[in-house]
Amino acid sequence: MPGTVTRCATALAMLVAHALGSAASAIAADPEGIWMRDDGNARVRIAPCGDKLCATNLWIRDTSKGEEVGDRLVMKLTRESETEFSGTAYDLKRERTYSIDIIVGQGALTTRGCILGRLLCRDVNWTPAE
Repeated sequence: MPGTVTRCATALAMLVAHALGSAASAIAADPEGIWMRDDGNARVRIAPCGDKLCATNLWIRDTSKGEEVGDRLVMKLTRESETEFSGTAYDLKRERTYSIDIIVGQGALTTRGCILGRLLCRDVNWTPAE
């Protein structure tokens, strides 16, 4: 009898763990948060601004390339899947619009910014900075 109780308890624990894992994976990924760029030069906050998302520089290590604290991209994104977004990003400082794709992973974010009809693109990897 004790073996039966143990097996039932184990089976119940596995069922609960599976249900919790399934519920967590069903929640769509979200790019909002504070992110550190993979080269360590920038920390940004991605947060709602009106009906769009804004990526605002919170910290810049090297400002020699023209990046400054407070610079902002205004992004109009469409969810393509649970982890992928695509759309446009408007750079207020440079007055330029870019095509942008964002992939949100577990503890990671990848952005791809493109110009000239997606002819020239650059990928940047980000990790949570909080």
